[in-house]
Amino acid sequence: MALYTKAAEILEKAEQKQGALKTLVYDSKFQNIKQLFALVCETQKYSSILQEIIESTKLLKQAKLKMNLAKVLVYDLLIGQGVKCGGSWKAMMLKHRPRLQAQLARMKIKQKVSRNRDLLPASVQTPEADQLPRYVRVNTLKTTVDNAVDYLKREGFSYLGEAYRLDNLSLLRKDFVRDLHLSDILVFSPKTVFHDHFLYKAGHIILQDKASCLPAYLLNPPSGSHVIDACAAPGNKTSHLAAIMKNKGKLFAFDLDAKRLSTMATLLLRAGVTCQQLANQDFLKVDPDSPQYKDVEYILLDPSCSGSGMVCLRDAKEDEDKEKELRRLASLASFQLLCLNHALKFPRLQRLVYSTCSIHTQENEEVVAACLQQNPGFRLVPVLPQWPERGLQPLTQCLRASTTKTLTHGFFVALLERRTGAGSDNQEQVTFIKPSPEVTPCSLSATEEKPVASREEPSNSEEEMEGTEDKPAPAEGQTDSTVAKKKRKRKRKKKKKTAKVE
Repeated sequence: MALYTKAAEILEKAEQKQGALKTLVYDSKFQNIKQLFALVCETQKYSSILQEIIESTKLLKQAKLKMNLAKVLVYDLLIGQGVKCGGSWKAMMLKHRPRLQAQLARMKIKQKVSRNRDLLPASVQTPEADQLPRYVRVNTLKTTVDNAVDYLKREGFSYLGEAYRLDNLSLLRKDFVRDLHLSDILVFSPKTVFHDHFLYKAGHIILQDKASCLPAYLLNPPSGSHVIDACAAPGNKTSHLAAIMKNKGKLFAFDLDAKRLSTMATLLLRAGVTCQQLANQDFLKVDPDSPQYKDVEYILLDPSCSGSGMVCLRDAKEDEDKEKELRRLASLASFQLLCLNHALKFPRLQRLVYSTCSIHTQENEEVVAACLQQNPGFRLVPVLPQWPERGLQPLTQCLRASTTKTLTHGFFVALLERRTGAGSDNQEQVTFIKPSPEVTPCSLSATEEKPVASREEPSNSEEEMEGTEDKPAPAEGQTDSTVAKKKRKRKRKKKKKTAKVE
C-alpha cells in the first residue's frame, strides 16, 4: 500500500506546484523509484478519465478514499497491471471492480473507441513535456558555469558552445549548450535525467524550467539589498535570488503552507543559501510599515495561479465546465491583484516582478493593467527586447512564454518600477482590451522572432533599461504615426525660432 499512498502524495504536491513530477518522485527516496515514477506519470496522464469514472460510480463516498489515492488505485485496477497490494485495500477495489469496469466500457462506447489510450486527447497521447529541452540552472553560490561545463564534458557530454538561436535548443542524446537568453542556464535533450547526478545532489545545479528563471533574473537585486519573495515555496526562485545577491543582504521569504516551507528549507540548505529569513506567514498579513521591512526595495511576487502553463498539470478535459473555470479564474485574478496592490505598499519599494505559470489573460495582462490604474506611482518597464514572445497589446513590455515560441512551459512576467519626480502626474493610461473568446492568448502574441543578442550585451537588467525610462508607451489610441507627426512639428517650430534669431 506504500506505493499508492506515496503516489497519491506526489500527485497532490504536483497539483500544489511544489515541484516538477520527476523531481518530487526522486526526492521521495522511495525504494522502487522506477515503479513509483511509472505509476504517477500514467495516473496523471489518465487523470481526467479516472476522475470521471470515480465520480460517476461515487467511489469516494463508498470507499472513503481521497481523490488522488482513488485515482492511482483505479488506474492500476482498470488500466495498469492490477492492484499491487493485499489485504482490505485489494478486497475493497475488487468489490467495486465490476461497476468501475462498466463505466469505463460506457465511456469507450460513447467515444467509439476500443483501446483505453484512445480515450486520451491527442495532446496527451504525445505529451508536450516530452518534447521540451531539459533546462539546468547552474547554482553560482556553489560553482561556476565553466566548472559545471568541464565536469559534464569529463562525464561524456558533448558541449556545443553557446546557442545563438532557438533552433539550437533542439538537442540529441548527450549534446548540450549554454542558453542564448540566460547565461547561467545549460540546455540538454528532453529526456536527460539528472536526479541521481552528483551535481544535482550537491546543489551545484538546479533543475528549473527556463521560463521560471526569468522573474529573479529580471528583478536582479544587487548584492546587499533587502528583498521579499512573497509566495516563495517550493524555493527555486528564492535560491536564484540568493545567487544573484551573492548571499549578501536579506531575503525575506513567505509562504502560508508549513509543509511547503519545510521542503523549501531543505532545498535552500542544499543550494547553500544563507541570506534567507523564512516565515510561515500569509504575505497579505505582512505589515509594509514594519521596521523590519523598511529597507525592502525589491519584491518578487509569484502568487497562486491556475497553473495552466505547466504542461504536466494541464487538464485533459476540453471545453468542460467552462462556467466553473471562469469563476475560478475570476477568483484567482482577484487574489492576485490583492497581492500585487499589497506588495506596492512597501514604502521604499523600487522594483517588483509579477509572474505566473498561467496562459490566461485574466491572471496576466488584466491583473497588471488593473494594478497600474490603481497605482499611478508605478510604471511597466520594457524587458528583454530579444525575447521572442511578448505580452498581449498594449502591454508588450511584459513577457510571455510557451511551448511553441520559447520552448518552455507557459509563463508570464511583468516588471514594475516606481516612478521618480513629477513624471507620475503625467502617466500614460493603460487599458487592456480583452481578446475575443475564439482566439487563444498564444495566437494573439504579436511578436515575430527577432535575432538574439549575444552574451556580450549587458546581462544586468538595470543596464538593459537604460534609455527607456523617459519613453512611455503611447497612450491608448495614440499611434506611432501620431507621435512621429508631433516630433516633426516640434522640429519645424525649432527651425523657425532659429531663423528669427539669425
